[in-house]
Amino acid sequence: MLEVKNLHATIAGKEILRGINLTIKDGEIHAIMGPNGSGKSTLSAVLTGNPLYEVTEGEAIFNGKNLIEMKPEDRAHEGLFLSFQYPVEIPGVSMTNFLKAAVNEKRKYQGLPELKAGEFLKLMNEKRKIVELDSKFTRRSVNEGFSGGEKKRNEIFQMAMLEPKLAILDETDSGLDVDAMRIVADGVNKMHTPETSAIVITHYERLLDMIKPDVVHVLYKGRIVKTAGPELAKEIEQRGYDWIKAEVEEF
Repeated sequence: MLEVKNLHATIAGKEILRGINLTIKDGEIHAIMGPNGSGKSTLSAVLTGNPLYEVTEGEAIFNGKNLIEMKPEDRAHEGLFLSFQYPVEIPGVSMTNFLKAAVNEKRKYQGLPELKAGEFLKLMNEKRKIVELDSKFTRRSVNEGFSGGEKKRNEIFQMAMLEPKLAILDETDSGLDVDAMRIVADGVNKMHTPETSAIVITHYERLLDMIKPDVVHVLYKGRIVKTAGPELAKEIEQRGYDWIKAEVEEF
């Protein structure tokens, strides 16, 4: 599904990613952990096309297509989704209108007809139940006046509506209480299929107890320096990152 080779990226002339290599197959869930400032959020921004970042070397191939050459909206239409660490508010734009536009733009890109009003509302009602989102939120402006947990649940609701092939969750657990985290994790798990994959960026092993990763990577100073199974997350929870830093500095 995704093949990243020797990816380098800068922002404002400062190099953040220094040679990322990453392979994600259909149906796999990969967790990316690492100290603050290691490049985790930068990787998600580069893959989804944030224009503030410049790719200086390497490539990212998504289902046979070169992501780096694609517009951000085309990456989304191809099936890439980013759940933001800090979801933004969009005053004056209702959730219903926002999602209707997003879903129909994707259908247009795929050569499909727009959903009729009744079809769209039926779909929205089905999907919001996945994350236990009250119907009143769909009538409000996007994220306006939402609590932190409501914003994160709303992000997963959007993901359910768009049905991406690869979802990138950038510290979705940040600021969530246990109940909200469970709802978010349950939503992600319900949407996961053998054909869809996910990248879960997190600092904490507790989220990975709910969303079971197949592979765990540690990102440090712009490179993936360690890759293992789910047991790696548990070891990091117990020992922190210093032992990994020490291993890296030896070489």
